[in-house]
Amino acid sequence: MHKAFWSEATVAVIGGGSFGTVLANAIAANTAQVRMYVRDDEQARAINATRANPNYVKDLTLDPRVKALSDFDRLFEVRLDAIVFALPAKVTRSEARLVASRMHGTEVILHATKGIEEGTLKRMSVVLSEELPVARVGVISGPNLASEMARGDPAATVVASRFDEVIRAGRALLSGPRLRVYASQDTVGVEWAGTLKNIFAIAAGILDAKGLGWNTRAFLISRGLAEMVRFGVAMGAEVDTFLGPAGVGDLIATCSSPQSRNYRVGAGLAEGRPLAEVIEDLGQVAEGVRTTEIIFPFAESRGVEMPITETVFRILKGEWSVEAGISNLMTRPIVEDAMFT
Repeated sequence: MHKAFWSEATVAVIGGGSFGTVLANAIAANTAQVRMYVRDDEQARAINATRANPNYVKDLTLDPRVKALSDFDRLFEVRLDAIVFALPAKVTRSEARLVASRMHGTEVILHATKGIEEGTLKRMSVVLSEELPVARVGVISGPNLASEMARGDPAATVVASRFDEVIRAGRALLSGPRLRVYASQDTVGVEWAGTLKNIFAIAAGILDAKGLGWNTRAFLISRGLAEMVRFGVAMGAEVDTFLGPAGVGDLIATCSSPQSRNYRVGAGLAEGRPLAEVIEDLGQVAEGVRTTEIIFPFAESRGVEMPITETVFRILKGEWSVEAGISNLMTRPIVEDAMFT
């Protein structure tokens, strides 16, 4: 399938949150039609009437080729060439089960979820492969803050898959004058990078709310990257993946921008607010909270050293204050190791 094919294609985006909306708009520029699934019928009608989704992405006028729908039967009433899942990790499996019987099995599948399945630690490409009658699955991940992409800032993303045709499809669907698409066959690394960086975004929000400066942020990002590499390699990822846009690129973006949902969670905690209140005020899913709660016990049980992750975990659980967490990080014994070991 080449670019000419995709210019006449119909694509579904399942999930009308911030990133799902931005992806739908980007894909619409390269295809015949994008059908975006949202849960609420009122939201769908409002999007179609106003060409905007202000609850999630302000100041983005949607391409007329984007049509919002709130019913799976209507979403699949036409034959789809590709489906992009842009959902929270905790609902991806259940939503995939709902659409599996409606699929033809020829669709290209991509997902843009930066999280893992609780209990199994399965990556979303694995979850989708288990639930859908398709083999060709890939992931979209990178330093992609939705609000910046919505206003047209130049950005890069990575499409990863073990299938070359999925990578080619992702590039054809997403590439544009303001979005550069890189390719990777290391799906494991790209998915773990997108998942793990959310932990350090929470830490960055904590540090900034405490008024700490660039030295501290650089310390966090560099040692956070080391933790990401240690864990990712233990899970089968390639080191080099973490040195590209999907790794350190995404880590820098999410640790540096107050627009990041996980960053805002950390800032709220540092201000002394209860976690439940912070999440409620956020109004959207912050994957880093669940990710931290899942990853730290798993890493600890397998001897993977992740001191920053432990600190975020214990602050989230209310076991440590922010001050105690910072003190513990600064006074722990120094191990003379290579950066990524």
